[in-house]
Amino acid sequence: MAKKTVRDIALKGKKVLIRVDFNVPLKNGEISDENRIVEALPTIRYVLEQGGRAILFSHLGRIKDASDQAKNSLRIVAKRLSEHLNQEVCFIPDTRGKALEDAVNALNDGDILMFENTRFEDLEGKKESKNDPELGQYWASLGDVFVNDAFGTAHRAHASNVGIAANIKETVAGFLLEKEINFIGGALENPDRPFIAILGGAKVSDKIDVINNLLKIADYVLIGGGMAYTFFKAQGHEVGTSLLEADKVDLAKSLLEQGKDKILLGRDVITAKDFDADSEKNTRDADAIPQDEMGMDIGPKTIALFTSYIAKAKTVVWNGPVGVFEFPRFAEGTRAVATALTTIKDQATTIIGGGDSAAAVIQFGLAAGFTHISTGGGASLEYLEGKVLPGIACVQDK
Repeated sequence: MAKKTVRDIALKGKKVLIRVDFNVPLKNGEISDENRIVEALPTIRYVLEQGGRAILFSHLGRIKDASDQAKNSLRIVAKRLSEHLNQEVCFIPDTRGKALEDAVNALNDGDILMFENTRFEDLEGKKESKNDPELGQYWASLGDVFVNDAFGTAHRAHASNVGIAANIKETVAGFLLEKEINFIGGALENPDRPFIAILGGAKVSDKIDVINNLLKIADYVLIGGGMAYTFFKAQGHEVGTSLLEADKVDLAKSLLEQGKDKILLGRDVITAKDFDADSEKNTRDADAIPQDEMGMDIGPKTIALFTSYIAKAKTVVWNGPVGVFEFPRFAEGTRAVATALTTIKDQATTIIGGGDSAAAVIQFGLAAGFTHISTGGGASLEYLEGKVLPGIACVQDK
């Protein structure tokens, strides 16, 4: 997929609109994970070094009322960004109006401005998230060119991506969006083989389209996490009080038939009687889970099975933890998968599909051991489903 990037256009003296994804987690009024800010820095620095006048904007959190506005202002992000760039980031606490327009027009080459949370526009009729035509046109009028670098919203047609692109002469990808296209798109279009997909998370229903698409492309699909118990049930095993989508058992059975030898389920699991960080853990064969126990993690036999396949892989995409990694006692399986993937970095392309998988490897301190960690959970999931993402489609082709 050859898309124009920020390298392909002249930037000096231009007002460069940059849609970033600064939807960072906040805890007690502080940024608890700044990975998305760090990932956006190469594009921002490039625009500034080329003499562009950078105008940044993003969403942050969900905005339903005025109290949400107070706790989801981008001011804190602008302050942190200025520290990374070692230059002032002019923050405008508005999403439209004279103050914003005057500030944009006052920018010099190499200056940077950030305006307020785009979802503040959702308080009255969800103008941002429903791609209000007037809003997209207004934001487009603030700049000369548009750089979309927000993969985290690429699966949504919003005013701040698709709406702007429809009303401006040039729309290109930033370096982060380019990376996502190259790595995830590349893995789906032309993977080095063996290509292994690892899928976890809670529900089969969240991953139906992903499984269907990957069964056409991958050599093996390894399944763990809460969704595995619906597959175990489809095999005729009892799963105790484990997470189970009873209405998806027949679907799981048909996927197993369709996947044949491609789908690999675990041989054993770690169980507990309660969903609690301190609950006593037990190791059970996958076909021998007691009625009063629930699956919490993959077991040692499954770890050995999964890592044996990972060791031979040339391309791996991982979406969804294989256990309740938030509880240290039940994080061993997810940690083992992550560690196994770091050992093949020199021989394989290893891609983490955002969301909880990314949170897990960052929590384990293993992020540096992967080829690429996606910044978009929902977007990467839809990309793996084979869907056309509006935020990528709106970028001009080369």
